[in-house]
Amino acid sequence: MSVLRGLGRVQTRGFASSTAALSNIGKQPIKLIEGTSFAIETIPPEFCRSFAKRDKVYTLGRQVIIKGPLGTIRTEIPQFLKVRPSEDDPSLLTVKVDKPTNKLQKQFWGTMRSAIQNAVIGTSEGHMAIVKFVGTGYRAILEKNAKGQDVIALKLGFPYTPKVVIPKGIKVSSPNPARLVIEGCDKQQVKLFAAVIREYKKPEPYKGKGIFVDDETIVLKEKKIK
Repeated sequence: MSVLRGLGRVQTRGFASSTAALSNIGKQPIKLIEGTSFAIETIPPEFCRSFAKRDKVYTLGRQVIIKGPLGTIRTEIPQFLKVRPSEDDPSLLTVKVDKPTNKLQKQFWGTMRSAIQNAVIGTSEGHMAIVKFVGTGYRAILEKNAKGQDVIALKLGFPYTPKVVIPKGIKVSSPNPARLVIEGCDKQQVKLFAAVIREYKKPEPYKGKGIFVDDETIVLKEKKIK
């Protein structure tokens, strides 16, 4: 940002010639897919979560419940967020906030709208993450532990075999030893579980070995020669 001084006033001029383009995600309606239903419930005060922003405390006192063929997802929302069916089309959900110009409410607007949209897709179609094992001998084996739990045994060249318990609500399949397909209705849990597996062998930039999630790529570096 450059500053021009002249005739007792200060003018600012941005380096970019284009104007800022807002996505306005929060204003876009959410289409309820056939087979899904929508409801809002009030959370009892003793079970409400809250967060502080500067000198104000906001309570997540309500939850949006999306039910579909694959399950139910509950999304907690603050009091200033309004979710209701459209007056013109009941199959469309509109998301609004009390004060659209308020910075915090604007941030929550698009975030919560995306979370509800993901819940609609997840309960009707599901979400998926693909985990790929790149490296000689790197693979994953689906098995059960001594407690009868489904686990993933990771062969990553370690002197031991890490075993990751598959959480409830998550389905894991292995089309081949070097690939896992993780499925579930909750997008956050699906991606989080994929990230947990990736932590055991992050992609390294010299040989390109490691565990990759979805379309992840890395830029290879040249080896340092002394």
